[in-house]
Amino acid sequence: MATKVEQGYQYTATHEWVRVEGSRAFVGVTDFAQHAMGNVVYVELPEAGKVLQAGEDFCVVESVKGAHDIFAPVSGTVAEVNGDLEDAPQKVNEDPYGSWIAVIDMSRPDELKGLMDAAAYAAHCENAPAH
Repeated sequence: MATKVEQGYQYTATHEWVRVEGSRAFVGVTDFAQHAMGNVVYVELPEAGKVLQAGEDFCVVESVKGAHDIFAPVSGTVAEVNGDLEDAPQKVNEDPYGSWIAVIDMSRPDELKGLMDAAAYAAHCENAPAH
């Protein structure tokens, strides 16, 4: 399976992506993750205003294969959620890098240093077990 990895994003070992704009982090699931999950049928979005710690599960993506926890890649407060995913959860499959789940106002931007760049994430995916 060829996994699409976008340049200019940062990645977690648990297959979340981060696109940083100023002090805000747009967060979604990677192409690898959406392939592993299968057809997404529901996204349980976090509530705006929720305070998150890096590594904390903050969202659930349900697919034909089951429910999948999504983890916060950075600490901060949920500033915005992508309400489009409530009506069209399949967008996670169709455009994983365009279908962000939430925007986090980062409280500890230094945590970004612990994330992978595109090359490191691509190597991580090559070594990840197939689902």
